[in-house]
Amino acid sequence: MNVSQGPTLVEATQMHRFRGGDRRFAFLVPSSMIFELDRTSERVLDRLADGPRAPGEIVGNDAEQDALRELASVGAVARQGAPLIPIGGLQEVDGPPPVRTVVLNITNSCNLACRYCYEYGDDRIAEAEVPMAMTEEVARQSVDRLLADSGEAKDLQVTFFGGETLLNWRVIRPTVEYAREQVERVGKRVDFSLTTNATLLTREISKWLADNEIGVTISVDGPREFQDSMRVYGNGMGSYDVIAPRIRQFLEVQKRPVGARVTVTSKNLDVPRIFEHLIGLGFYEVGFAPVTSSPDQDYALGEDGFDDLLDQFRDLADDYVEAAADGRYLGFSNLSDLLGEIHEGVSKAYPCGAGLGLVGVAPGGEVGLCHRFAGSGDHDLGHVATGIDDAKRAEHLEKAHIDARTDCSQCWVRSLCSGGCYHEAQVRYGDRFKPNLHYCDWIRDWTALGLSAYGRILDRNPQFLTRFEGMLRAAQPTP
Repeated sequence: MNVSQGPTLVEATQMHRFRGGDRRFAFLVPSSMIFELDRTSERVLDRLADGPRAPGEIVGNDAEQDALRELASVGAVARQGAPLIPIGGLQEVDGPPPVRTVVLNITNSCNLACRYCYEYGDDRIAEAEVPMAMTEEVARQSVDRLLADSGEAKDLQVTFFGGETLLNWRVIRPTVEYAREQVERVGKRVDFSLTTNATLLTREISKWLADNEIGVTISVDGPREFQDSMRVYGNGMGSYDVIAPRIRQFLEVQKRPVGARVTVTSKNLDVPRIFEHLIGLGFYEVGFAPVTSSPDQDYALGEDGFDDLLDQFRDLADDYVEAAADGRYLGFSNLSDLLGEIHEGVSKAYPCGAGLGLVGVAPGGEVGLCHRFAGSGDHDLGHVATGIDDAKRAEHLEKAHIDARTDCSQCWVRSLCSGGCYHEAQVRYGDRFKPNLHYCDWIRDWTALGLSAYGRILDRNPQFLTRFEGMLRAAQPTP
């Protein structure tokens, strides 16, 4: 773009400007590029803050002229009315990409009766009449389906999920052995993970998981007071005294870092206390997930609750930055995941891998977009025994693309958010393609918080950020 002459008006493109220490940056949409601004570039952008202007009104000397050219070269400014650059390109889907991850809902049964569980509560969307436990045959068929649909992908993932996953322990071991045999036969690799509530983590199971290097996430809500308020047995008895010694025993033998996953509700909204307690138990990191629920549930967070959660995340992020400045890792996985996406310049056309490179399988073998949709009737994509309906999967990907979501078109965070969780949208709006509009302000504030943390770390100890290079993790399914 020749920005030095002509009648063309120039405008700033979508961006978010932020500071890191004494340095100033711009996060550019849709590329997710972070561009450091000097004072001259800031002056140029400040002059565009009120709208498009002629180049002659923007620059007053050679330095500003050079700054304008540089801003144009990275896409920070453009001619007025230039079309928005699509994220990932909105094109006709010509066959879905390979499937790399399969999440096996190996049981719909659970030995706990957590009040907020989407599997059994008012937020359930799966069909009622489905088998409660996956057979070894269906699990093998799921592995075969993964291999058949993985294309040229070499690195595959099998995740075991529930219900309480370990209730179907008898299927896990032979499925791991079978999957390893099959991928070796075709020259591929497979990694395994599972999520558990820790109630069934015996010494034998703990040792087998460690010896086989199975990645494990434990669902736990913090100290006894919080754990026993929502994560209870069917008779109302709390679960903390059962799981605490099992977790300690389990963590002693593990070879891989183990994360805790906390469901945040209005009943346990105390992030610092929960984090300190779980790190003290020996977890490598802790992740917090706001409860997925309809707003009339008594445990729903509500607007004030989300504001409080963000304030607590901000305080924990400050601690994270201080640790990073000293070269130490503080296991706040929410922030680590966001920093990883920022550092790698992730620009997402879809909010997650559901239906993209990941599918979920119900106990009966029905294939869904993810573990939360598997066995949900109209949302199913096929069956492991007969195959995945690629046309239905392609239709999902076309409708779910961020550039098809007009509500998101003017949002500066759309390249990192991409509209939000399909299941949350289905629960809240009855339409999985609807953006999670009730989260928009919160997501923007959270992303701004993450960018600020990134800038501060970049300013104080940029070497710390190299830990994220090439290390983006696939999102683990959440209960």
